[in-house]
Amino acid sequence: MNFDEYQSEAKKTAIYPQSAKITYPIIGLAGEVGELCNKYKKTIRDGRVLDKEEIAGEIGDIAWYLAMVCEDFGVSFDEVARKNIEKLKDRQSRGAIKGSGDNR
Repeated sequence: MNFDEYQSEAKKTAIYPQSAKITYPIIGLAGEVGELCNKYKKTIRDGRVLDKEEIAGEIGDIAWYLAMVCEDFGVSFDEVARKNIEKLKDRQSRGAIKGSGDNR
């Protein structure tokens, strides 16, 4: 399955109102990233190993919200991923992976 296929399948399960288009998945994405961070934080506090299934479940939820952000903005998830890799390879070829800022 590629990202666009995932986006298409994920869209079939989106049940939020059109009036919340864009807003709902962006807030949901923040919440899911927060859940992943919180679970990881607790491994530090409690000294336990985070189960790979738990991690995979949270990452799956994050992927769903990313797909819906792409959908609601009318962009291809495949295209977003492809352009990101191109950007990173360009930075790497110029020795600009390290550092900060979008335009490096």
